[in-house]
Amino acid sequence: MKFGSGPREFTTTHWSLIAAVRENDEDKSDARRALEELCRAYWYPLYAFARHRGGSVEDAQDLTQAFLARFIETGGFTSARRQRGRFRSYLLGAFKHFLANDWHRARTLKRGGGAGILEWDALEPEARYALEPRADGDPDALFDRDWARELTARALATLRSDAETAGRTRLFLALQGSLTGTEIDRAEVARELAMSEGAVKVAIHRLRQRYRDCLRNEIARTVEDASEVDDEMRHLVAVIRNS
Repeated sequence: MKFGSGPREFTTTHWSLIAAVRENDEDKSDARRALEELCRAYWYPLYAFARHRGGSVEDAQDLTQAFLARFIETGGFTSARRQRGRFRSYLLGAFKHFLANDWHRARTLKRGGGAGILEWDALEPEARYALEPRADGDPDALFDRDWARELTARALATLRSDAETAGRTRLFLALQGSLTGTEIDRAEVARELAMSEGAVKVAIHRLRQRYRDCLRNEIARTVEDASEVDDEMRHLVAVIRNS
């Protein structure tokens, strides 16, 4: 019983697309869409970073909204050097600069005003933040933790979507614990799904392989070069282990 498709081909990454457009100003529309998608995908680590630094709910929302609006409007390059590094690191560095220099102006914006990059009521960021364990550590390390959690959640969502499309939702739900370190009862799963234990073992292997592919695809969106994916994967694993 196969689970999902094979590894997806890496296309031009979102971050490398943005870099290429910086060098060739003929058409910025594709790069802007790529940057908007990245920012919408990974807004939460920024919001949580502002909260970890002691900001109120309203301040964190205003600052994150204002920062992302300006970041997108300027293409993310107002103070960038040619070699920016990974999107994760660059985004946090730019946000720190913004907090240090522009928060007064950002606080004058009305909630939900400006460019309206995020719809806070739909996202319920504070409800999500309240579910996190109390964190007294380094905000930079907590940002990496939230980034890793966001990335893995997106990979899992892709896996579930693929399973639903293929009509294998029950199989995915039965096996997903094997992706997060939970030891599942393979004999019980085999009985419930009318599979042999050998078939369950193969399905777990394929699911884990597909999960790694999904993680790599998520990471590939945020680096300039495919050679950086392995380093980011190692960083992701280290962050998750230390969380």
